[in-house]
Amino acid sequence: MTQPTAYRRVSAGGGMSQTPDLRHTALSLAGSGVPVLPLRRGKVPFGNCPNCKNSGCGDRPNMKVPGPCRCPAPCHGWAAATTDPAVIVSPPWAAAWRRAVCVGYHPGGAGLTVVDLDDADAIVWARATLPATRTVPTTRGDHWIYQGSMTSRNKVRPGVDIKSTMSYARYLGPGTGRMVDLPETVRALATKTRSPARPVPHAHVAAGSGGGQCPHRTPAFLERGIAMAEQRITAARSAIHATVYGTFLAVLSTHGRCGCLTDTHVTRLFTAAQTKGETARHCTDAWTNARTTLGL
Repeated sequence: MTQPTAYRRVSAGGGMSQTPDLRHTALSLAGSGVPVLPLRRGKVPFGNCPNCKNSGCGDRPNMKVPGPCRCPAPCHGWAAATTDPAVIVSPPWAAAWRRAVCVGYHPGGAGLTVVDLDDADAIVWARATLPATRTVPTTRGDHWIYQGSMTSRNKVRPGVDIKSTMSYARYLGPGTGRMVDLPETVRALATKTRSPARPVPHAHVAAGSGGGQCPHRTPAFLERGIAMAEQRITAARSAIHATVYGTFLAVLSTHGRCGCLTDTHVTRLFTAAQTKGETARHCTDAWTNARTTLGL
């Protein structure tokens, strides 16, 4: 199966279709090898169920894979995306489909990359810069879909996001045009993008009885802390602004003074917040305010 087949075979979907139509679209996409998931109002994934909240199910940090959690509900955002028809029509998913407003899919899981162009200026830039490929109109711009996966990254330039691995996109129909291979031009966008966060200065840490290493540099300790912070943001169903600020404050109170945090860690937190609809500017403001509150 080649991924472009899914976009040739499946009729236009998404939007405010009724539940049976959403499931039909999801099943058709899954049959073509495209992992799908229901998206609720706000075009965001369903939050984790009570058993899976705060990694209570024992899922791996940062949801990089959907296991070992075996929750039957569409938990864990993009990591819940599946091609299994039995899961898609199961009772837990049926309940989610009744509340869903559109079908989402995991581009990276299908070997695809979506260049999300949010406005007319971004489209003009893409036409002058990127090779033509399969194009799907969105409410504000276009999705340009390429064959091949890569690291996802938001705000690679004004009005342009990249959605591939560890991300999701709305399915808005098969689109038009022939899909081409992912060009290096798109990969370079993510490589050149800097984190919107201000770098966290590395404070000098006095050597202690532990051999001179800051205890927070223990990989498991730091990774678990960042993963739990991402999970807290991702699982929030309301008060997103307050949740983001509170999470940033908690991370900085533990790791902000010892120099453990890197731009990579901060980018992960910002990405989780932006997945919930926060802007890069709000993330930066929340991070700055948290640092100010803690006197960093």
